Amino acid sequence: NLKDAGFPDRILWHKAAAAQYPWYDISNVGIFGASAGGQSAVSALLFHPDFYKVAVAKNGCFDNRIDKTWWNELWMGWPVGIEYSQSSAVDNAHRLQGKLMIAVGEMDDNVDPFCSFQLADRLIKAGKDFDMVYVPGANHHTLGTYTERKLLDFFVRNILGQTPPDWNTKPIELE
Repeated sequence: NLKDAGFPDRILWHKAAAAQYPWYDISNVGIFGASAGGQSAVSALLFHPDFYKVAVAKNGCFDNRIDKTWWNELWMGWPVGIEYSQSSAVDNAHRLQGKLMIAVGEMDDNVDPFCSFQLADRLIKAGKDFDMVYVPGANHHTLGTYTERKLLDFFVRNILGQTPPDWNTKPIELE
């Protein structure tokens, strides 16, 4: 199922690496994902907040009951059962711990942008803090350099605890 997404194994791998390499810091672990990986990034904060502290999710499907049926049935099975709700970031938004950024493109033709808006609505109703980046004209596969910069800034602030550069002081040619 998509709730687990291999997290128990990944956490063990990180802990094993930290035990072997003293410089490998697992005190403030971040995760990034796009599409199904975006769903996994949010799930890391919902279901494994003792390990994952920061996540960025791009163009994710956060409730498998509203995305493409055929794809979700491959991982979640049929008929729709309780496991769909148990793995839904929307249904579990109240569990959010850590720092989350959601990024979504207006013209995503693979995962309906509604998925991101539905999660944002539920997070707001649950009183949770999060960041959201909406990119006009962007599709499922690329959200452009602006979003990549926002992603990097988010990780710099929330993992490194540093202030990112002031991008407005640097001239950038329009794409």
